[in-house]
Amino acid sequence: MLDHGPSTVTELARRLGLTQAAVRRHLDALVADDVVAPHAQRVYGARTRGRPAKVFALTDCGRDAFDQSYDSLAVDALRWIEQHAGGEAAVAAFARDRMAAQAEGYRAQVEAAPPEDRAEALARALSADGYAATARTAPVGRQLCQHHCPVAHVAERYPQLCEAETEVFSRLLGTHVQRLATIAHGDGVCTTYIPDGGPPPPQTSPQSTPASASARPSASARTAGRNPA
Repeated sequence: MLDHGPSTVTELARRLGLTQAAVRRHLDALVADDVVAPHAQRVYGARTRGRPAKVFALTDCGRDAFDQSYDSLAVDALRWIEQHAGGEAAVAAFARDRMAAQAEGYRAQVEAAPPEDRAEALARALSADGYAATARTAPVGRQLCQHHCPVAHVAERYPQLCEAETEVFSRLLGTHVQRLATIAHGDGVCTTYIPDGGPPPPQTSPQSTPASASARPSASARTAGRNPA
């Protein structure tokens, strides 16, 4: 379908060397998984008798299974902004604006939760956006962990994305937060420390910390996304 476009069962059976019954079984499974979707075949010219044949086409989910160039496109766009529209400051402004717009979708859910439950509410909101986030107890605070980052490859080149995200977390939660680790710079998970008013947790060496909670302390949100030297 990627090579030939929307196709009928007959066309697929001929190209694949399968029976139409076998093709239909495969298509039923792909439709159930939202990989392909059926459509009425568009008819050009005079329409013949009977209903138009049904064609099957890839959905957005199906196309995502193939290699995409979104990361390269995003890096190229940010490079252009950096070179022609104000340097690193322009990239940072773009990152802050992007995250501010994204945060509006989280604000109601976070603010509806009691202060002690807002880290969990933010984790749920992030998970709905594909970040696979969790919140758990840490010494005198909470840890917000993002086990997936949809923009990790872009953030590796432009850590301003991580910095803007950290600033947004701080505003949503109403407290200073500290980014400890990021997937973009080689850590197993993006980890953000949310204090509950006490001193920050004791620092531990990477060797003694599980990969799922690896923490490399940074001084502030300005160093978010950058591994300390």
